[in-house]
Amino acid sequence: MKYPEARDFIIKKLSNELDPNLTYHRIEHTLDVLNAAGNFAELEGISAHDRIILETAALFHDSGMLTTYIGHEDASVDIARKYLPEYGYETRDIDLISDMIITTKLPQSASTFLEKILCDADLDYLGREDFFMIAQQLQYEWNILNIRHTTLREWYELQIMFLGNHVFFTKSAQKLRDEKKADNLKQVQELVCFMDRS
Repeated sequence: MKYPEARDFIIKKLSNELDPNLTYHRIEHTLDVLNAAGNFAELEGISAHDRIILETAALFHDSGMLTTYIGHEDASVDIARKYLPEYGYETRDIDLISDMIITTKLPQSASTFLEKILCDADLDYLGREDFFMIAQQLQYEWNILNIRHTTLREWYELQIMFLGNHVFFTKSAQKLRDEKKADNLKQVQELVCFMDRS
């Protein structure tokens, strides 16, 4: 597998061709997921081959945004299947990558260990200090693209439900992110309570 070449190809393609109105699903998100996946891979001690598969899936997981918003995971699989053979990826590895990409569709449905790591990497920001900034990027993206228009109050209520129901799959993500995720949930709840009193 020519992973560095595949990585450079998809990063360049996403950087040049993604809709500039994508304020969340932009190249920075892909690189953030790649970084988180690498971090969890190291903490979980996976093999070098599995890390390449994981990081490739991270790089391609939202590439379908190049062609569609709704159902972009399926489009991402199409893109991976189109280009990865050019970089020496075998069919069985592309199948694994494709399955991993599909599991990032919400609600996440990870079953294999690599799928679980990718899903945790995709939502890593839920348990980080930059949660509010990144979440607002997604709300703005939804509003500007007419995906689902929400007021700030409606958005915070959605975040309460999402954070309250979300569970990280891997022990590494749980250890690293659960405490801050709970704190982020508490802050959102406090904001909604403040709005109720205003």
